[in-house]
Amino acid sequence: MISPRNRKHLDFEVWEKEALNDPVFKSEYDKLQPEFAMIRARIDRGLTQEELAKKIGTKQSVISRLESGKGNPSVGFLKKLAEALNSDLKINFEPR
Repeated sequence: MISPRNRKHLDFEVWEKEALNDPVFKSEYDKLQPEFAMIRARIDRGLTQEELAKKIGTKQSVISRLESGKGNPSVGFLKKLAEALNSDLKINFEPR
């Protein structure tokens, strides 16, 4: 793995690709994918947590909990979230 100390500029995508080769890191990273997707969608649309919360009709603290992985949203709430983010919601089951 590339250490930030060994480079003047660390490209996140390069670091991420290398970090994902570590099975322990990859396992933890995969657990956070729903939160990462939500955060990326919000940021890509130029919204703050507060702005997103207002679009959905909830509080900023609810968005914060979801993004930190501490929330347990209903499917209905996720549909509202997807609509506010101009995104499609896909929930699927994949074989283990």
